[in-house]
Amino acid sequence: MNPQGERWTTDQVLALAPDEASRKAGGKLAAPGPWSETGADGTAVWGQCKGSGKKPYRTVVDLNGPAFTCSCPSRKFPCKHALGLLLLWAGGDGDRAVTAGEPAPWAVEWLAGRRERAGRPAGAAPGGGTASRAPADPEAAERRAARRMQRIGAGAMELEQRLEDLLQSGLASAGRAGGGDSHGGGPGSAGGSWDETAARMVDAQAPGLAARVRELGSVVASGADWPARLLEECALLHLLDQGFLGLDRLPAPLAATVRSRVGLTTEAAELLTGPDAATVRDRWLVVAQQDSDDGKLLTRRIFLRGERTGRMALHLSFGGSHRPLALALPPGLVLDADLAYYPGARPLRAALGERHAPAAPGPVPPGCGIDAALTAYGDALRDDPWLDSWPVVLTDVTPVPGRDGAAWQLADADGESALPLDPRGSGRASRWQLAAISGGAPVTVFGECGHRGFLPMTVWDPTPVSL
Repeated sequence: MNPQGERWTTDQVLALAPDEASRKAGGKLAAPGPWSETGADGTAVWGQCKGSGKKPYRTVVDLNGPAFTCSCPSRKFPCKHALGLLLLWAGGDGDRAVTAGEPAPWAVEWLAGRRERAGRPAGAAPGGGTASRAPADPEAAERRAARRMQRIGAGAMELEQRLEDLLQSGLASAGRAGGGDSHGGGPGSAGGSWDETAARMVDAQAPGLAARVRELGSVVASGADWPARLLEECALLHLLDQGFLGLDRLPAPLAATVRSRVGLTTEAAELLTGPDAATVRDRWLVVAQQDSDDGKLLTRRIFLRGERTGRMALHLSFGGSHRPLALALPPGLVLDADLAYYPGARPLRAALGERHAPAAPGPVPPGCGIDAALTAYGDALRDDPWLDSWPVVLTDVTPVPGRDGAAWQLADADGESALPLDPRGSGRASRWQLAAISGGAPVTVFGECGHRGFLPMTVWDPTPVSL
């Protein structure tokens, strides 16, 4: 490691940007001109950037998070100044523009405060989340949990009746305006009936059931084969309802999966520090980071792969306009850290616990072929029938255009096996970007393998590039 620690690549920095506008604005600041008092010490980068006001903006990046602070008024996280500083540090002139040294006093103050908070046993949970305090009255908490289980059970029974009404009236009725069921505006009718049914599930405190009902509404009249797809989704929803109503008869791992699918969650602090806490320490390679925004909630998905265990993990974090996302990890970094998996028949989601070393650039991950990827998805689907996909790393695959307008594919080196690209992620820009990086040669790609095909997220060339 050099005196400033291993530098990130430009792609790793740009992966932190909240949007394309921030990437462009940060790129304009990736030059020495507007910066002063810059420096780095292997765990942090800092500097002052000249703005429109009299005082320059003070920017600090804690590389161990990474975490950011800036005196600018931007609500974006990280802001363009933090991105510009990191790009300057990561660029070819980084050694001259951002020199090794001791942090400025204003940087020391923020870094010390952050690390002090991270070291407290209570308050903030490891990995940037807020730990929940133990309930003041455990008996009251148990009563609230029991009442919620009763509400969800009632919602599941109501939903079963509505599905039965839909099937009795015929799936075609779901696409006809004015069609209805005995409950007045249930899933058998068109228009806002799906939203009304979903709202009933929200009232029952079952957000997972509500989300699946909305998915049913999106299937109706969405293509020539929509009745068949609607029947499949109804069957999965029926299976989930029956699973919850018979929860006490299920094996513990499957029961945990059903609970999570209907919307019952486990606190991260309980996973990491509770009486049944069990963590997995490994060197976790960040293989993808993706953000999605529904207008109300920003969701960040960070996928990791264990170097020793080979296990995949998914870290979820949530933010909004006034609540920035607390964790950003660009693809290609390696974390020596503890993870605690959420319970389930096929655990994937995990909470980030203690980190044992600063993040550092990692290698290209080992992967598998297409047949092995399909087997992995099949095995996962056997344990969790509500899965849409399973994360895998494919190695030595080549993107090729489909014939006669068919979807693009990823083909094995021997040409005997191929996976179609998921249409949700195979837009013109991303598929041609993937083809350009490949240049007709085999590449390593991370993504999700599912019933729609393969959704690529990151390709190595040889450093990771987000798609």
